[in-house]
Amino acid sequence: MTAQATSARVVDAPVEEANAKPRILVVDDEPSMRDMLRIVLRRDGYDVVVAEDGRQALGVLERERVDLLLSDIRMADISGVDVLRAAKQANPEIVAFMMTAFASTETAVEAMRLGAVDYFTKPFSMDELRLKVRQYVEASRLKQENVLLKRVLNSSYSFSSIIGRSEPMLAVFKMVDTIAKTSSTVLITGESGTGKDLVARAIHFNSLRRDHPFVALNCGAIPETLLESELFGHMRGAFTGADQNKKGLLEVADRGTIFLDEIGEMNASMQVKLLRVLQERRFRRLGGTDEVRADVRVVAATNQELPRLVADGRFREDLFYRINVIGLHLPPLRDRLEDIPLLADHFLAKFSGQMEKPVRAISREAHERLMAYRWPGNVRELENAVERAVAVEQTPTLLPESLPPHVRPNGDDGPAQQHPEAVPADLRDFPALQEGFDLEARGEDFYRHYIALALERTGGVQTKAAELLGMSFRSFRYYAKKFNLR
Repeated sequence: MTAQATSARVVDAPVEEANAKPRILVVDDEPSMRDMLRIVLRRDGYDVVVAEDGRQALGVLERERVDLLLSDIRMADISGVDVLRAAKQANPEIVAFMMTAFASTETAVEAMRLGAVDYFTKPFSMDELRLKVRQYVEASRLKQENVLLKRVLNSSYSFSSIIGRSEPMLAVFKMVDTIAKTSSTVLITGESGTGKDLVARAIHFNSLRRDHPFVALNCGAIPETLLESELFGHMRGAFTGADQNKKGLLEVADRGTIFLDEIGEMNASMQVKLLRVLQERRFRRLGGTDEVRADVRVVAATNQELPRLVADGRFREDLFYRINVIGLHLPPLRDRLEDIPLLADHFLAKFSGQMEKPVRAISREAHERLMAYRWPGNVRELENAVERAVAVEQTPTLLPESLPPHVRPNGDDGPAQQHPEAVPADLRDFPALQEGFDLEARGEDFYRHYIALALERTGGVQTKAAELLGMSFRSFRYYAKKFNLR
């Protein structure tokens, strides 16, 4: 279709699609200007709709999505200012440029007051107009992406991301909903792999601080010598290699939430400094003298029994009471067996989608083995098991043979009846050395099983678990990290 000077038809209005190009509405009563702008802007990759007067433009705004308005100000029927006013009512986020051959300060001020980002006096440079249109369209796109990202984040860390319908989990959901809107310090306890980090994020993203940063710090994963700098920041010259000032995570999390995972691993010196932050809401950077205000919510987590650490003199009693304002305990997976099928189906959908494999269901036999296993590594271990099973499964249904050996210790003869201290049958009997034998994989299964078992027996205390296994602490931490066991 071609625009005719005598027609009252809106042309070049493409069908709206999910991933539509930015759409520009050009409003001008001069046919030559309309056609030139339509050709130039279409060549730049935009969808272009043209209107020959203000009334026609209002009709377009009522019927269609418009991202950018480019309108003449002085027209016979309805002025460009009135078109702008209607456009802003239809879409407050619309980007608007005005054009005029009769420059008027009063009209320009009125247009800018209504939300126009700029105006061009005819004749104007087409290159300048193209540049400004491109800049504002890109800025608008980035703004929209940011809004969508926030929605995704809020969705990802809402209650829907924490799966469970058992009574213990319903109690957790209720507690999170109750405490999220407060700014009180929270201590989340539970075994490794129960989802403490997910709950911490759910608290943040359902709180009044959700539009500000959520910053996580694993106190057990950072060497003691670096933990202070990581948390509080440092000044240039504070230590060898500190060649510039650096903000600590407390500053990065300003007005948001800081999540201190494995807080039981924090050394005595850092405990004192953290206690001061919680008491006075102020701290100093390493090597600095100025005090920095700490407007953050603290959520801490541990898989250890802090009261026992307090009794042993390894954790400050006053700090324990400061962080345990609101306590939230996450149940182990073995105490919420009815959630296992839900979780397994969720992980199946997740990994089959990621791997683009047509594995759509879990067989009854595989479900029985999942229900019978004790899951010392909790939800994280279940997730790893399903990921492994999806990766090796060759049929549309996940079969028990695809599960890790330690989850199906009785082979295919029936559901596993495993006690938490039982050694898997596949590991007790040496398998035949034949084609397809994978010594490295079997060795990893062996290490994973006993490290998880040692952590369970010692309540998650890594030093004691290493002693129980006769390993050096350094080797233990290497394998625990490798297998994602904590």
